[in-house]
Amino acid sequence: MALLDGTVVNVALRRIGQDLDASLAQLQWITNGYLLALAAFILLGGSLGDRFGRRRIFVVGVMGFAAASLLCALAVTPGQLITARLVQGLAAALLTPGSLAMIQGAFRQEDRSRAIGAWSGLGGIAAAVGPFVGGWLVQYASWRWVFLLNLPLAAVTVVIARRSPETSDPTAVAGFDIAGAVLGATGLAGLTFALIEAGALSTPVVVACVVLGAGACAAFVQVERTSRHPMMPPRLFGSRQFNAANLMTLLVYAALGAVLFFLVLQLQTVAGYEPLQA
Repeated sequence: MALLDGTVVNVALRRIGQDLDASLAQLQWITNGYLLALAAFILLGGSLGDRFGRRRIFVVGVMGFAAASLLCALAVTPGQLITARLVQGLAAALLTPGSLAMIQGAFRQEDRSRAIGAWSGLGGIAAAVGPFVGGWLVQYASWRWVFLLNLPLAAVTVVIARRSPETSDPTAVAGFDIAGAVLGATGLAGLTFALIEAGALSTPVVVACVVLGAGACAAFVQVERTSRHPMMPPRLFGSRQFNAANLMTLLVYAALGAVLFFLVLQLQTVAGYEPLQA
């Protein structure tokens, strides 16, 4: 659901702009608001799952995602839709890390690689299918169905998730990295916001976000090095595979984000394509 929603909305942006009289900046925030909340809270979502139970936090995230999707579908102003998308991103930050952790707990060691491969493959398929599904719904129904689509998916997901075994991290129960959670969310939110608004780098708000985000991230690294129960163990960055995988993911999604936003709007607004064609 999280990956599908990351791409399905882009095709609907032109119709959303027409229906809600949204500006280009507001259309950008309909997409970026979701990504901002997801980026800011995904570390916290994983940490909460380790402490309180991965299945429990996953189900909470799915239910929150469904509720936010309903609010998106009912929005009558750009501000309402952007707010609902922020909530949607927060819920996605709860369910995304839990989904992979639940797979590790539900499968035997020898079966995990295939299960994780299926998880990755289906996630890629969802992201690829999103624009086609969004285009069809927008062209033959309404852009609101792009969000309502999540409701039956969420219901099925909750039913399946409740049959999965609960798992948690015993060491996480002993202590919660509150300082790391606050600094991590602040740093990621500040830097992500600054990158989104990078065209206005001279404005005091953007400069302040860069300083705040960079400072919080630097403090986060220091806190994680000294914490007995770090939210992001520094030893992970000693792995070449871990660093390479994260760098590749950064490059792929940095490219996809720009292409899927501007290309789809260009094809519909300038070239006159229908949503499904775009």
